Amino acid sequence: MPLSEHEQRMLEQMERALYAEDPKFATALEGSGLRTYTRRRVYQAVAGFLVGIALLMAGMVAQQVWLSVVGFLVMLGCAVLAVTGWRKAPKPGEQPAAATGPQGRRQQRQKRSMMDRIDERWQRRRDEQQGGQ
Repeated sequence: MPLSEHEQRMLEQMERALYAEDPKFATALEGSGLRTYTRRRVYQAVAGFLVGIALLMAGMVAQQVWLSVVGFLVMLGCAVLAVTGWRKAPKPGEQPAAATGPQGRRQQRQKRSMMDRIDERWQRRRDEQQGGQ
């Protein structure tokens, strides 16, 4: 289940606070789990694709149509998994993009400016709380 907008904003605020307090630790944690998981999934899909090719060829050699069909379906499924996994994989040091295209870029710019405003408000609150204590 995806996070609500409020939950996403809270998570982003916590991430920014973590970067501000301990940038070295935050950089060490940055997306490595997701990248590793996605990379492993893509490698498994490639291995499955090769198994599908082997099944397809074995079915052709043994003249078993059903085995060739199963091999083709395995290849197709693994190709879909590899492509979707590769597209979803975040690049090192990059946040995954939620939207693409001209309209998506416009929304990302609006989100960034909104996030900048939220960040400024957050910093003001922190400064006010620290100044009041």
